[in-house]
Amino acid sequence: MGNVLIIDDHLTTCTMLQQMIERIHHHAEYCHELVDGLNKVRTGHFDVVFLDVNMPDGNGLDTLKQIKEMSDPPEVIIITGVGTKSGAELAVKNGAWDYIQKPLSPKEILLPIKRVLEYRENYRKAPKSLSILKRHELIGNSPQLSQCLEQLARAAENESNVLFTGETGTGKEVFARALHANSCRSGNRLVTVDCSTLPDNLIADTLFGHEKGAFTGADRRTTGLIKLADGGSLFLDEIGDLDPNLQKTLLRVLQEKKFMPVGSINEVFSDFRLIAATHKDLKKMVKDGQFREDLYFRLHSQVIMLPPLRERIEDIEILMMHYMRKLAEKYNKESKGFSPDYLDTLKAYNWPGNIREFMHAIEDSFHAAGSESILFAKHLAENIRIQAIRKSIDTVEPQISEIQEKVQPSSTTTLPTLRHYRDAALDEVEKSYLLQLMAITHGKIKEACSIADIGRTRLYNLLKKHNISRKNN
Repeated sequence: MGNVLIIDDHLTTCTMLQQMIERIHHHAEYCHELVDGLNKVRTGHFDVVFLDVNMPDGNGLDTLKQIKEMSDPPEVIIITGVGTKSGAELAVKNGAWDYIQKPLSPKEILLPIKRVLEYRENYRKAPKSLSILKRHELIGNSPQLSQCLEQLARAAENESNVLFTGETGTGKEVFARALHANSCRSGNRLVTVDCSTLPDNLIADTLFGHEKGAFTGADRRTTGLIKLADGGSLFLDEIGDLDPNLQKTLLRVLQEKKFMPVGSINEVFSDFRLIAATHKDLKKMVKDGQFREDLYFRLHSQVIMLPPLRERIEDIEILMMHYMRKLAEKYNKESKGFSPDYLDTLKAYNWPGNIREFMHAIEDSFHAAGSESILFAKHLAENIRIQAIRKSIDTVEPQISEIQEKVQPSSTTTLPTLRHYRDAALDEVEKSYLLQLMAITHGKIKEACSIADIGRTRLYNLLKKHNISRKNN
């Protein structure tokens, strides 16, 4: 029997859906606010959630993302009375199973439920390959990274082309190596080609090789990179930079697994698995005529979008500790500890260069500390510290403005005492911090204490003082 939750502010819609679902012998319950729905999802074991978009306390599409970031999340079917193309696209990108416009018909409801429950039953029975995945340098446990690792595990079990997308520095090459290492081709080579650095006059020779005497200076036969990948994997990094003239040739190679070395009259066969990566928007490049549409669809068999580091803040500490250990081994030195302000600054920075920039920042601070055993924020580069300070000011300034309004003396009152003014300001900032703390930790007290660097008793007293509930626990 399936377990269904309906989150909609209209009682008629909720009762209609509940009756329809219970008629086919599944359990259903409903709530009329997003905050209640989130709490139910976190504490219950739902297979399917019907989620309205326009709710009294927010937008259902924002809540969709929070639901899909939970461990073992339910499938979510968006229901809305004002469906839009952009809304449907956003829903799918955020992990929605379906996007249905009201008024709802029995067929529109019952068929998706049947398919969702079949899918979840098959998913539960399937072997969990993620537990035996060789992760190599893929460090972290955030929901965003875990989702990518699940996709990687599934991709490693088949032979289809894989395209990694994401911002520069998100670890596409590391993912490509992990994919190859976990595939049935791991015993053979992974050949990497950086398409952005291929010299125009040597592209064909580099990829396909040449015969002796093919051109001036070709005094011997050479094997191209595509042939070297025979039996293994060919990783085309930054494929968005591939010369347009070579895109057509590559398409045929992908289709036939055959090519002609420079100066040869005979075709050569190479059995390789294609892995590609790019930070560019290939779909837009196709629209602008900069990338072949047929090659785009050939690459699009399996797409894994890697999240930027700023979206996986939960991984910052474990990443930092991992690289710190590696640096200690590399330079044969003792590993260093770190202060709370060092970690807070790392988490506050935006990391436009992602993992690559993060690694360099950790190494720079490691060297800046010299023989000191503890890393502080002062050991980080100025640009990182400045952005963190600006972010804290951006957060506090609006709060101070609100406080000033609350304690602003009118023409008929006297100015409050400094202590009263200061206590009011601290209370507001303290409450704001605690609300954010409970939100990002989902009410997990141990994790919250670690981030805030305070004990359990102190945290419980503060939550009680500000009447903040552990809703997310």
